[in-house]
Amino acid sequence: MSATDTTVGFSVDVPLAYEDADLRTRELLKAEGFGVLTEIDVRATMREKLDVDFPRYEILGACNPPLAHRALQAEPGVGLLLPCNVVVAEREEGGSRVSFMDPMAVLALVDNPALDVIAADVAERLRRVAAALDG
Repeated sequence: MSATDTTVGFSVDVPLAYEDADLRTRELLKAEGFGVLTEIDVRATMREKLDVDFPRYEILGACNPPLAHRALQAEPGVGLLLPCNVVVAEREEGGSRVSFMDPMAVLALVDNPALDVIAADVAERLRRVAAALDG
């Protein structure tokens, strides 16, 4: 298992098969107060729209309603940056990679200091999900 940070997010590689990583990610998100509002099956979309093969790759739109409500009250336009995307992807070499949008990086696009505390809370929760997957 290994964790990786980028400028827009962070990822963890896990030895879990894709289906198990997807299920475990959803369970851990729920434990942190997130629901999955949207699901995009990138593999199916690539097959349907481009007739190409693509590894299993799903984008989950995760939302913590109380935190989203606070963010929208502080900055109504922040809805353009919601929900938090979480990607569960099959790795060619086996196992899965779970990637999380970094709310600190994304919400920094909005010049509103009231969002900083909310973004930090969301980031902490998502990092706990990543750590639980990694542990």
